[in-house]
Amino acid sequence: MSSLYSPDQTFGCIPMELAMSLPGREIFRKMMAGEIDPPPIYRKMNLKMTAAEDGLTRHVGRPDESDYNPISTVHGGWIGTILDAAMASCIHTLLPVGMGFTTLEYKVNLVRPLTVKTGGVTCEGRVIHFGRTTATSEARLSDASGKLLAHGVETCSIFSIKS
Repeated sequence: MSSLYSPDQTFGCIPMELAMSLPGREIFRKMMAGEIDPPPIYRKMNLKMTAAEDGLTRHVGRPDESDYNPISTVHGGWIGTILDAAMASCIHTLLPVGMGFTTLEYKVNLVRPLTVKTGGVTCEGRVIHFGRTTATSEARLSDASGKLLAHGVETCSIFSIKS
């Protein structure tokens, strides 16, 4: 596998105290700047966040043969994971300090098969609705030429985090 990370990159979960003290967008800014480790799932799935703005995030990914299903295409679970990462994190960018969220449901549409020959992919997530208790988002997964490979929608619950 051609990793998106250097061999000395560390991964880890954000301590709750830190997560509760920063708005969502700032957490991702620090992660992309190397001040906070990316989550372990990013290493396992070879995903990397490359942009985080209010209501928008972008991830890149590069699957390999270890992500294949029995018919020699990238498993839908890998595609669902990068779509979920983009859809959830774009909602997270809008969370103020002291608020949390969790995914309630997501739906994925697989438009074209993805293989190693596809190369690197880009997934962009955008918030559709951000309310007091729920938020919805969408994401599109594209190849290097911009061809749509998959897309999805997600609903998240928003809640206060008690210390």
